[in-house]
Amino acid sequence: MSDEEKLKKLSREMWKALVAKDLKFLEKIHSEDFILTHMTGLKQSKQEYLRCIGEGILNYFSADEEKIFIEKVGKKIKLTTQFKVLAAVFGGGKNFWNLQLVFDVEKRGENFILISGIASTY
Repeated sequence: MSDEEKLKKLSREMWKALVAKDLKFLEKIHSEDFILTHMTGLKQSKQEYLRCIGEGILNYFSADEEKIFIEKVGKKIKLTTQFKVLAAVFGGGKNFWNLQLVFDVEKRGENFILISGIASTY
């Protein structure tokens, strides 16, 4: 499997894990110092982000893939995912979002790990 196929698979598996609240898998694919920047500007550490998923503060009900882009510049990798997501977050109602996540990714051995992410709409 090529690196591009592995990155696309990682993206799809991440969304399945978010919907399923599979914290064990999510723990494995995010670096210890992972930071997520939400579209509001709120920054969450990996621990805070996973806690919010586990406690139902961030609820993902479905995620349908629209586009996945991969950009490699030297050793740096940007993974951009665009999914139509049904979610209820931070006490808001259940809504569909055109959610884009742009991740900085590192290759470690044969695997990839998410270093940071920025959420926005598209």
